Amino acid sequence: MLLDVYKIDGSLAAEKLEVADSVFGVEPNQHSIYLTVKAFLANQRQGTSKAKERSEVSGGGKKPWRQKGRGGARAGSSRSPLWVGGGTIFGPKPRDHRQYINKKVKALAKKSALSHKIKDEQFLVLEDFNFENIKTAQFVDILKKLKVDAKKVTLLTNGTLQNVYKSGRNIDKVKVLEAQSASTYDILNNQVLLVQKSAVEFLNNQLTGNVTAVN
Repeated sequence: MLLDVYKIDGSLAAEKLEVADSVFGVEPNQHSIYLTVKAFLANQRQGTSKAKERSEVSGGGKKPWRQKGRGGARAGSSRSPLWVGGGTIFGPKPRDHRQYINKKVKALAKKSALSHKIKDEQFLVLEDFNFENIKTAQFVDILKKLKVDAKKVTLLTNGTLQNVYKSGRNIDKVKVLEAQSASTYDILNNQVLLVQKSAVEFLNNQLTGNVTAVN
């Protein structure tokens, strides 16, 4: 498969980038995407919510009133869940929400997500670039020339480009990530996926088995 490469001025470069059909041209497997995204979102949860149950609430050691003879309901403790200030019935407890997905399913989901983006024409290969200084205006100018400034955009870079990251972090609906750490959710959670040429090559190598790590 050949992909067009765009310059940062919005024009097409003379060269085309050859990538593997087995990575960027597969039939998207929706179930693998579902499992991987569900696990990713579950793994973001802290699981630290906690409510005190009856045995954990302070006070209430003395029986509020005698068992019989008052004409009202019996009560054994002022910390009963029925009382104000009492414990919570079946309240939340700290728990681990983590879900695990095997490497083959993760890889299939990532290939499916990339192929899905290409089929929907939401994938643009961009020539490699970096900024000498932090220039948000320059970043915005690139988005305008590519005609994606009004859309939710994710830019994948090859490695850490601090000036590019810092130039884009304050732009609304723009996210800059390293291709090495981008998840299936990151690939899908946008209207346009911009990928630097060397980042495309990294993903191509990663998902054809030449690079072992798969996020």
